[in-house]
Amino acid sequence: MVRPDWLNKLYPFKSNFFKLKENLSLHYLDEGKGEPILMLHGNPTWSFYYRNLAAEFSRSHRVIVPDHIGCGLSDKPQDYEYTLKQHIDNLEKLVTHLKLRDIVLIIHDWGGAIGFGLLERHPELVKKIVILNTAAYTSEVIAFQINMCRIPVLAEQVIRRLNGFALTATYMAVAKKMRPEIRKGYLFPYDSYANRIATAKFVADIPMNPNHRSYQTLKNIELSLSKHHCPILILWGRKDFCFHDYFLNRWREIYTHATVKIYENAGHYVLEDAKDEIIAELKNFI
Repeated sequence: MVRPDWLNKLYPFKSNFFKLKENLSLHYLDEGKGEPILMLHGNPTWSFYYRNLAAEFSRSHRVIVPDHIGCGLSDKPQDYEYTLKQHIDNLEKLVTHLKLRDIVLIIHDWGGAIGFGLLERHPELVKKIVILNTAAYTSEVIAFQINMCRIPVLAEQVIRRLNGFALTATYMAVAKKMRPEIRKGYLFPYDSYANRIATAKFVADIPMNPNHRSYQTLKNIELSLSKHHCPILILWGRKDFCFHDYFLNRWREIYTHATVKIYENAGHYVLEDAKDEIIAELKNFI
């Protein structure tokens, strides 16, 4: 996708592309030099979600922010296995290609399961973890609004034809009103029925029972979580309709050694609502 001038002002980074295979390229940011910070987005966002962190921390570190296939400026194939395992495979290939080690891993939303999926395979690669409103374990708890979008007919109409998932998130996922130009930035990659393929597929890939094709992948990740003893920082937006206190408490049970900071007036897009406070916390932690 060609980036217009208005987007470049909000997102002033060089685009890099990693060819996963013929006719399939993954877009990523690679800014700055030094120890690597790997930031993983969720659904329905893209690397734009981390634009402020990328600008700040690329002054002192090497910041890598991929767009998952189907998201952001990455390719959006229509006939593709949009599964948790496939996204982990893609990330593993990128990390190997870039020869990343001693990583500070920052994860949000689906980036949690994908990032911890990489750690299940290569726990030696990461030295610190930052958790932002996410999950990486099986659960029977799901927000009503998300669960409704898992119904195929509704997903087809609401997510793909009307862009209801990404558009609604720009209102529901924040506690503070999002500026129009920022909302426009979030929605830019999802401007057509075809370009919303991954937005719908991510929702369909939430494994709510053992018969789901991604359930065992997520279960294996869950079983590996307790093996990570590195420093962990949890930065949590309290006004999150999706990842609420139930998920925060699960993380606290798994990582009793983690430092936890709660932002009472921040929503699911915690980086939008508490940008300055989070940057300060990350500077101390990193």
